[in-house]
Amino acid sequence: MAIPVIDFSKLKGKQRAETLAQIANGCEEWGFFQLVNHGIPVELLDRVKKVCSECYRLRAKGFKGSKPVQLLNKLVEKEGEEADVKRLDNVDWEDVFLLQDDNEWPSNPPEFSEIMKEYREELRKLAEKVMEVMDENMGFENGYIKKVFSGNGEHQPFFGTKVSHYPPCPRLDLVNGLRAHTDAGGVILLFQDDQVGGLQILKDGKWIDVQPVANAIVINTGDQIEVLSNGRYKSVWHRVLTTSDGNRRSIASFYNPSLKATITPGISNDDAPALYPKFVFGDYMEVYVNQKFTAKEPRFDAVRAM
Repeated sequence: MAIPVIDFSKLKGKQRAETLAQIANGCEEWGFFQLVNHGIPVELLDRVKKVCSECYRLRAKGFKGSKPVQLLNKLVEKEGEEADVKRLDNVDWEDVFLLQDDNEWPSNPPEFSEIMKEYREELRKLAEKVMEVMDENMGFENGYIKKVFSGNGEHQPFFGTKVSHYPPCPRLDLVNGLRAHTDAGGVILLFQDDQVGGLQILKDGKWIDVQPVANAIVINTGDQIEVLSNGRYKSVWHRVLTTSDGNRRSIASFYNPSLKATITPGISNDDAPALYPKFVFGDYMEVYVNQKFTAKEPRFDAVRAM
C-alpha cells in the first residue's frame, strides 16, 4: 500500500478530469498524497536541500546539548540501575525552527534567507492552486477556501515553514522522531528527504510509510479542511520514526487561516447537516496547543462549548 503520487501538470491537459478525481481520492481516502511535476523548479529544490543541510550542519553542535539528548542520556543512565525504564513519550527527537514573514531567520549560511524566501513564495502559490482544486472538487466557488482563511479578505492567512532535521538516534526504542498528531491548520506542503524515510500515516488502523519520491511535494489536509469539507476530507494522524543512521531533512509549509478567521462547514451541493461547530481559528489554536498529541474530536467539542 503506497501513498498516491499524482502528476499535477496533467490538470492542464486532456487528463484534467482524471487528475481532479485522483486528488479527490487523495483527500477523501488518504488525507495525504504526493505531487510531482508541480511547477516548482528542480534547480530551486536542489538549492533548498543544500542550504538547509548546511544550516543544520552549523546547528548540529547545539542539538547535542538539547533537551531531548539530555533526557535520553539520563534515561540510558537509569537503565543500568532500573530494570524497567519508560519511553520518552513526551519528547521529539527533532532539531526545528520556524520561518514566517515577520520573524528572525538564520543568518548562516548567508544565502539561506534569499533561497528560502524564493522557495516559500513558490510553495504559497502551489498551496493556493491546491486549494482551488479542493474548491472545485467539493463544489465550492473558486477561491472559497482562501476567502474563508482570510476572513473574507480582511486578514492575511498564516503561512509558516517549519525546517526540521531528525538526526541519527542511538536508542530507537526509547524516543520518537515526532509524536503522532493531526495538523491544526489548512493545507500542509512537505518537501521531505528523498533518501532517509521515517514519515508514516495511520490508515485503516495501520501505520504506512510515506515513501520518499525525489522532488515531490507531499500534501496533507489539516483539521480546518476537515471542518470546511464537513468531514468529507479528513485530517490524518501521522508521525516520524527515529532512525539509527541518516539525518532526515523535512521542510513543511503550512497554509493556515488567519487567527481571526471564522471556520464553519462550507456550503456545497450536498446540503448535508453541519457536523462541526462554527468557531474562530484563534480559539481552536488555544485548545490545540495543549492537545496536539491527543484525539482531535475533543478539540472540536471544546470550541463548540466556547
